[in-house]
Amino acid sequence: MLFKLQRKTLIPAQIIGYAFTLLIGVAIVMLIFQLYSDIKPLLTQQTDVFKSQAVTVSKNVTLFKTADKDRLGFSKEEIQDLKDQDFVSRVAPFTSATFHVSASIDLGENSMFTEMFFESVPDDYLDVLTDKWQWDLDSQFLPVIIPEDYLSLYNFGFAESQALPVISKATIEQVSFNIYVSGNGNRRDFESRIVGFSNKINTILVPDNFLNWANSEFGKPDQQHTTRLLVEFTDASDERIPAYFEEHRLNVKENELQSSKLMFFLRIAVLFVFAVASIIIVLSMAFIIMSMNLIVQKNRDLFRNLYNIGYSSGQISRYYQLVISIITVIDILIAALLAVIVRYLYLNRLSTLFETHSKGTLIWIIAGILVLLLPLVYDLLIQRTITKTVKK
Repeated sequence: MLFKLQRKTLIPAQIIGYAFTLLIGVAIVMLIFQLYSDIKPLLTQQTDVFKSQAVTVSKNVTLFKTADKDRLGFSKEEIQDLKDQDFVSRVAPFTSATFHVSASIDLGENSMFTEMFFESVPDDYLDVLTDKWQWDLDSQFLPVIIPEDYLSLYNFGFAESQALPVISKATIEQVSFNIYVSGNGNRRDFESRIVGFSNKINTILVPDNFLNWANSEFGKPDQQHTTRLLVEFTDASDERIPAYFEEHRLNVKENELQSSKLMFFLRIAVLFVFAVASIIIVLSMAFIIMSMNLIVQKNRDLFRNLYNIGYSSGQISRYYQLVISIITVIDILIAALLAVIVRYLYLNRLSTLFETHSKGTLIWIIAGILVLLLPLVYDLLIQRTITKTVKK
């Protein structure tokens, strides 16, 4: 009997307006957080970069630095400052040859001779896996890794213009040539062959232990300058990385910091959409609370009479609490289902580009929190409003 009487006090348009705005706001909140959770691993995971999240860093070349090449080198203090950054995991310098290097290849009646340079990096930074990458003092064979771009420049640039045959990776890896290193009055010859092609490190690489030995035997270690660094990040998507590099005028390939910039803009977009969705939810809550206040004020005499004939404020409140709580729970569940459907659609598109492993649990976690929180808030507010009205 009491519920039938109270049902006449409700205004359907207000209930529908609340349900619609809450549905939109909750669905957006669920979807934006789940989307962020799904996309973030795709931007931060390793793909074709080093085994670790590392980039090659150098100083910007300016007019003054071309006149004084020492300015292109990193001091111990600068390297230490970079190591001390929270977003940096490790820093490894490139080791450069400080001795004379040349190479020749026998082509039958003819031969080719060229000057060369060598650099090295720690083995765990290499993006080339080969069991031929080893050298010791007794070895006459010196393995070499070159950038894949060098081969592309030859095949699609030099060979094309000079009417020369193009060379495949498999072919060039079978070609042997001689390496001559000299300095400090010493000289040594090595047989050599290209054993791999790097997509990431743009230099001619030899084993790190060889170059350290050769610099001490043939070079001038006291004249060696660290001009390039391999910097490994704890999180390559950290938005502080581009800011630090710009502030210290450090040069890095644009695509190597692409994930940092994408993550920065992604976070900004997520925060903006979340703010808009939160405003929609807050407005929907304010709308239903104001509607309840209006209902209570319009029917205060009815509620007071019910209270005076023996109904408690809790009994009078219960109908409105049930109606709003049921609508809220149904709304949240529908919003969760909509978010799951939209997620299924965009994951189908993403799966053609990336391998995704994220689970859609975040949607249901948010749904569970809202199901527990919102009805409780409404119950308390409705109870308080009606209690104040009937006892006034």
